[in-house]
Amino acid sequence: MLARQRQELILEEVRRHGAARVSELVTVLGVSDMTVRRDIDQLARRGLGVRVHGGITSVAGHSAEEPGFLVKSALQPTSKLAIARAAAELVEPGASIALSAGTTTYCLAQNLLSVPGLTVVTNSPPVADLLHDAGREDVTVILTGGIRTPSNALVGPVAVASLATLHVDMLFLGVHGLDEHAGLTTPNLMEAETNRALVACARQLVVVTDHTKWAVVGLSTMAQLSEVDVLITDDGAGSAVRRDLAQRVGRLIVAPTQDGELLSWEG
Repeated sequence: MLARQRQELILEEVRRHGAARVSELVTVLGVSDMTVRRDIDQLARRGLGVRVHGGITSVAGHSAEEPGFLVKSALQPTSKLAIARAAAELVEPGASIALSAGTTTYCLAQNLLSVPGLTVVTNSPPVADLLHDAGREDVTVILTGGIRTPSNALVGPVAVASLATLHVDMLFLGVHGLDEHAGLTTPNLMEAETNRALVACARQLVVVTDHTKWAVVGLSTMAQLSEVDVLITDDGAGSAVRRDLAQRVGRLIVAPTQDGELLSWEG
């Protein structure tokens, strides 16, 4: 098979699923992972895809464009793990918390499996399944219900109504983007409404987001940066971004992706 033919098949997989993993493409194309990675590099140089850890994703860019859960899972995995570990340190045994939908909050849920006595409210079916399948009798999971979005969030009036009478100690919120003027944003209008309901039911708002989300603006604002009690990001954020964020939120935590100290600033 010619390189051009392989690359067309790779793009077809990306168009169909939003992303494609190297391991899957090796099986589909019947070639080595080195060949697949070389094809992905060529597609990325031509602007036809975005090379990410372990694969390739579609090219994004519009404020109303909503990537799927699989696409986002392939983005910044090291950063998300560092952020999740730092966020898990904030959760005390016996706490009631809310987790919004998203791949960073899913990674956080994985790091909460050893924390006893939790009550977890979420609009994320993957998070609910993860916690339920762990078989922990001391962990209560409340799934909001609602309409499922491409990013695997349950949103809409059913989700909002179920959150209206709930009160949790802390909300961990993932975002599509954050900006000094637009605040915390998402491309999905109903998800924005549901996330605002999550914010309203929590005593403390903790935003978990990697550095690539800074200066990204989605269609709808969920909250302003001034409403954020704690923002946890990774050390890919430059010093200027860190200064801006530290001045706009209650507390900024920067988690190291490799060896290094966790850094914290009070706003």
